Amino acid sequence: MSPVWGVLAAALLLQQGELLFASRWAPATIAFVHAFTLGVMGNTMLGSLLQFLPVVADTRPRLGRFDRGLAVAYNLGVLTLLAGLLRWPMLLAPAGLILATALSVFALGALAGIRFDGKQSLLRAGLALSLLMLLTTAILGLVLTLGLSGRIVVPLTMLTDIHAATGVLGGGVLLAASVGSVVLPMFQGTPRVPGKWLAIWMVGHLGALVLALALRWTERPGAMSIVLALQLAAFASGTLVLQAHATKRRNPTLVRFWRLGAVALLLAALLAIAAPLLPDANLSAIIGVLVIAIGLPALVLGMGLEINAFLAWLQLQDTRQRGQRVPSVDVLLPEQTKSRLFWLHLIAAVALLLAAAWPHAIVVRLAGALLALAYATTTLELFALYRRTQRFGLQSRVTEAA
Repeated sequence: MSPVWGVLAAALLLQQGELLFASRWAPATIAFVHAFTLGVMGNTMLGSLLQFLPVVADTRPRLGRFDRGLAVAYNLGVLTLLAGLLRWPMLLAPAGLILATALSVFALGALAGIRFDGKQSLLRAGLALSLLMLLTTAILGLVLTLGLSGRIVVPLTMLTDIHAATGVLGGGVLLAASVGSVVLPMFQGTPRVPGKWLAIWMVGHLGALVLALALRWTERPGAMSIVLALQLAAFASGTLVLQAHATKRRNPTLVRFWRLGAVALLLAALLAIAAPLLPDANLSAIIGVLVIAIGLPALVLGMGLEINAFLAWLQLQDTRQRGQRVPSVDVLLPEQTKSRLFWLHLIAAVALLLAAAWPHAIVVRLAGALLALAYATTTLELFALYRRTQRFGLQSRVTEAA
């Protein structure tokens, strides 16, 4: 479902053109941002967590009867939000309520399943903190939809900045760092992050986030941006350093996706820090694109490809007959296919960055077309993975019947 939202974001870019970069407050711009944050990243992160928590963190979310319908409710909320922003404002408040409910159920259910029994304490603490930030972001989102629909009066600019900070830095980056402390050594062959350094980073990240929110509350948005940028730079730099010191190099396409994400986030952080010294030539749009449309999506897309192929392999392992060989992860989703997807996303990322820096109609629509191609191809390849898995499973059942 995640790449489908990327196609929708590309359609918005094609339809709106350069107007999408005119103002952060334009309804279409807000819709474009949330197509990435909620659609692309949100679906991948929530889906991955449902698989990651039990397998790696040894915790199982307690969702009860909400388990099956949660993804449907969540995506319905995202669709309703975009419809409210683009055409029917009366849908904003219901969208906020649906999303806040779905995310709250997920976050509270996942938090209820996390046990602190002395095992993997740092990983579980990072996941718990990121889930709390997700919960905070969801509640702030509900308040903002009520404000945008005119039902209540709120300081929209301030709350929007706080909402973005808790969602991107508190939820997205903290979650990526927590999961990355496991998946970077496991899937990319990097050295393990020493527990002491990971703990220092987590405490510093949380402290920086609290300081940034306090600065914004006291009407110092410039100082807030610098504090958040420093934390973003620390995460991105740490990722690149770990990758550079990998001893057992594996999954080259995943490495490239994470390198692209880290470089984009680091560049965004450096631009935010240097912003007072630079001309304001669409700088906020460039930073936003680097973080929201390139950096974080590259991390979750790269990991999503690996997780989908691995889960397909696990499914076949569970259903195979005795003595029957299951195709490897690389056969189910070949490295060559993942590499082709990476290059499509890299080309789209460069075009998108050019469109943000120089929002000419031709450049913007070219970026939209390339973005649509990258995400549509990803959607088709994931569907092909599903078909290959189903076909092998069917062959297994036929063999058993015979």
